[in-house]
Amino acid sequence: MRKWALAAAMAALFGMGAAEARTVRWAASGDPNTMDPHSQNVGTVTMVLQQIYDALIARNPQLGLAPGLATRWEQQEPNRWRFWLRDGVRFHEGEAFTADDVVFSITRALAPTSNFGIFVDTIERAEQVEPLVVDIITKTPDPILPNKLASIFMMSRSWSERNNAPRPQNTRAREEIFTVRNTNGTGAFRLQSREADVRTVLARNADWWGWREEDSREANVTEIVFRPIGSDATRIAALLSGEVDFVLDPPLQDLTRLRAAQGIRVLEGPEVRSLYLVFDTHRDELLYSDVRGRNPFRDLRVRQALYHAVDIQAIHRTTMRGQSVPTGTLFPPQVNGYVQAEDVRLPHDQARARALLTEAGYPNGFQITLDCSNNRYINDEQICQAIAAMWARVGVRTQLNAMPLAPFFAKIQREDTSVYMLGWGVPTLDALYSFQSLLATRNGAQGDGIWNYGRYSNPQMDALIQRMKTETGEARQAAVTEALRLYRTDVPHIPLHHQMIPWALRAHIQMPHMANNQPFFRWARVN
Repeated sequence: MRKWALAAAMAALFGMGAAEARTVRWAASGDPNTMDPHSQNVGTVTMVLQQIYDALIARNPQLGLAPGLATRWEQQEPNRWRFWLRDGVRFHEGEAFTADDVVFSITRALAPTSNFGIFVDTIERAEQVEPLVVDIITKTPDPILPNKLASIFMMSRSWSERNNAPRPQNTRAREEIFTVRNTNGTGAFRLQSREADVRTVLARNADWWGWREEDSREANVTEIVFRPIGSDATRIAALLSGEVDFVLDPPLQDLTRLRAAQGIRVLEGPEVRSLYLVFDTHRDELLYSDVRGRNPFRDLRVRQALYHAVDIQAIHRTTMRGQSVPTGTLFPPQVNGYVQAEDVRLPHDQARARALLTEAGYPNGFQITLDCSNNRYINDEQICQAIAAMWARVGVRTQLNAMPLAPFFAKIQREDTSVYMLGWGVPTLDALYSFQSLLATRNGAQGDGIWNYGRYSNPQMDALIQRMKTETGEARQAAVTEALRLYRTDVPHIPLHHQMIPWALRAHIQMPHMANNQPFFRWARVN
């Protein structure tokens, strides 16, 4: 098997001929913190792993559903979906892909250490029907199961078990297992080498089934070299000098210069990602505060006060340089369930903010710590700096604690925070994903509240989320609309804006700009 894999790797690198080899050197501010495909549901991980692994159902360049490792699927009963698998697919190390690998992958994604529970929460089990036919049985009818399965990568059972990785890495415990640094997918590219925080090299998988598909026939990238470069100035200098070919996250202040630079193109568009400030509404006494014996954020008036204190238009104009869409709701218009009438912010009003704080018993304000990443979202640290200053003006003295992505996520996942900024994408393009992940009570149910680290809990919201899981049509939309209204009323978050995402790349590279901010090199061409 190892000989087969080596031969395949050589074919991937040299099969197109030395003259036709095409390398893309790619840079972004952050690096994946794991290579385990079921451990961390975060963009910096999936942006690399989606080059290596496939799901049963794929997405096309417009983010619509398309055949992946399953050529077709059908809901045969309310709680049973059948998937017919693609014949002749092999993993990078040579194993044939079968229904047994699907059963294993679904079971693995259901494990307690998986951060992908939101995508498999309704699944009871997967069953092999034939070697290339698999059934997925759900606990309740799930009208959006295909949307969810587009985010679950398929793994080799034999490879995983042979390397003592039958379950996902436990990142909270800082666990080190084989899948943290090694991969074995069926995707368009294979992992050639990996130095965490330094360089990740992927080589073209010449045997990938998708090269025959229409979207990928003209693609010619043979190698991807990914480098995390934390410094904005260094990342852009590397692009302008030709040291790198593609920057996923160019800083907004450099866009004018990049647009004017010879040989550089800037691709722009809205991202299906929203930024929020999330309150700890659960603890009796707030962490990292000078308030003793109380949690100010459990008082609606305090949350409203801090909302009124945020001048979102100033952030839009100055911090984001116009590259944002201010919002008062949970997700952007591209997501199924969006209601424009519920996209309304509390107005910026410092006097009202001070009055509410006084009503709540804090006439002199109080002190808090705001946790933020500094290399994950566009201008994330600068946004938090602006908000800290705005809160200070109404008496809430705010210390900013900005840090790189990996320690930031580890900190909030330990619930070691009182208020933090989070950016949230919607890979299913459906409202349930955001409501269930961010607002459902964390009660141990699969997927419920999986990213609700402020521990917001409202039985009325929970009931509406349960309705979204099973209802369809107008009844389901009514539940979504009511939940959006409750979200505005309860203020568990302060919504900020939807991101606009620019990509900067050298002019000889052609690739579709994706609204999920995830590059797909299987559609890229180097001219």
